[in-house]
Amino acid sequence: MSTSNKIPRVGFVSLGCPKATVDSERILTRLRTEGYLISPSYEDSDLVVVNTCGFIDSAIAESLDAIGEALTENGKVIVTGCLGAKGNIVKQTHPNVLAVTGPQAADEVMDAIHAHLPKLHDPYVDLVPPQGIKLTPKHYAYVKISEGCNHRCTFCIIPSMRGNLVSRPISDVMQEAQNLVDAGVKELLVISQDTSAYGVDLKYRTGFWKGEFIKSRITELAQALGELGVWVRLHYVYPYPHVDELIPLMAAGKITPYLDIPFQHANARILKLMKRPANSEDVLSRIQQWRAICPELTLRSTFIVGFPGETEREFDELLEFLKIAQLDRVGAFMYSPVEGAAANDLPNHIAPELQQERLARLMAIQAEISTQRLAQKIGKTLEVLVDDVDELGAIARSHADAPEIDGLVYVQNGQSLQQGDKVLVRVTHADEHDLWAEIV
Repeated sequence: MSTSNKIPRVGFVSLGCPKATVDSERILTRLRTEGYLISPSYEDSDLVVVNTCGFIDSAIAESLDAIGEALTENGKVIVTGCLGAKGNIVKQTHPNVLAVTGPQAADEVMDAIHAHLPKLHDPYVDLVPPQGIKLTPKHYAYVKISEGCNHRCTFCIIPSMRGNLVSRPISDVMQEAQNLVDAGVKELLVISQDTSAYGVDLKYRTGFWKGEFIKSRITELAQALGELGVWVRLHYVYPYPHVDELIPLMAAGKITPYLDIPFQHANARILKLMKRPANSEDVLSRIQQWRAICPELTLRSTFIVGFPGETEREFDELLEFLKIAQLDRVGAFMYSPVEGAAANDLPNHIAPELQQERLARLMAIQAEISTQRLAQKIGKTLEVLVDDVDELGAIARSHADAPEIDGLVYVQNGQSLQQGDKVLVRVTHADEHDLWAEIV
C-alpha cells in the first residue's frame, strides 16, 4: 500500500440508500478537512471504510461481501452504517475488521480512523470546498434534512437503527443548500426517513436565515429552498394532511412538481397490519385534487406485494387502486422478512412463488399505465437537466425523473450539450420508461 508523501490514504465503499450516501459524504468531508487523501483503489489505501446497508437480506449479503472483499484486498477495514447496528453480525462474519459503528456515526468513524491511521501534523490547512465532499455528479446533490423516524411500520427496522426523528436546524439546511447552489448544483434532492415530518421534534421552532425568520416545517422549508433558483425535488414524503400545502408551490414553479410518496398498499386491513395510513379512498381523492391544482405533477410511489396474510381479493384491490390512481412512477417489492421487524410474527406468510406472480402482475399493469402516460408527452416541450453526453446525444432527465430510480430523456441532437446544462426539448418518442427528444 502506498504511503506517497506520507499522507495517509483512506479507501471508501458506500452502499445503501441516498441517506447512507449523505452519511458517507459527511465522513469524506471530515477526512479531507483533516488532510487525509481519498484513494480509489484498495491497493493504494492505508485502510478502507465500508458504509453498509442492513435493511433487507439481499442488502445484508451485499454489505458482508463488500467487507470481505475489502479485507481480502486491503486487510484494514472499518465498518459503519446500518449493518453495524444489527448486533454482532459483522464481527461474527468478519472478526478481523478494525472497528464497527452504526449509521450517522461520523464522530465514531473518525475516532476509529485516528486510532488505526493517525493523521500527520501539517502546519498548512487543506481547503475543502464549502459544500463538502460529494459522491454525486456536480450538478445534483442530496440534502438530508433529518435523521430517524417516529413511525413503527411493522415491515421496517429503521427506527431501531437510526432512532426517532431528529430534524436539523433550518438555518443549517439552508446554508448547506446555498453552498451547493453556489458550487454549481442545479438540482437539490431533499431526503430523510420522513421528509414531511420535518420539524415535528422541534415543535416547528422558528429559525433565522438571511435576515428573515423561518419556521422549521416542510412547507416553509420548501418555500425557502424554492427561492434558490434550482430544481428542488422532495423524496420520502409521508402523506400527512399538510402535504397538500406543497402542491400550490409546485404549481407556481417554486419547487419541482414531483412527489415521492411510499403508499405501500391500498387495502385498509393490510395497511393497518403495516401500521400505515389506511384510507385509499382519501388518497385517491387527494391525488385528484393535487392534479387539478398542478396538472404537471409527477407521482412516484412504492408498494409491497405478498405481505403476510394478503389475500387475492386484497391484492386485487391494490391493482384496482393503481388503475384509478394512474401513478407516473412505481417501484414494487416482494415482502421479505427483516430480522427484528414486527411483521415477522404475523401469521399466513405468502409463498415466494405466489409473491413473484403477484409482483409480475402488478408491474405489468403499471407498465401499461406508464406507457400511456409517457405517450401523452409526445409533442410537448420539456425542460431537461443533462446527466451525460456521448456520441449519440445527451442523456437527460425532466422534472418527472429523479436520478437513478426513474426514466431518462435521450436528446438525440444533444452532442454539443454538457453535463449540468438545462435545455428545452420537444418529445418525439416514448416507451414504458423513457422519452426521446430533440432540442427546441
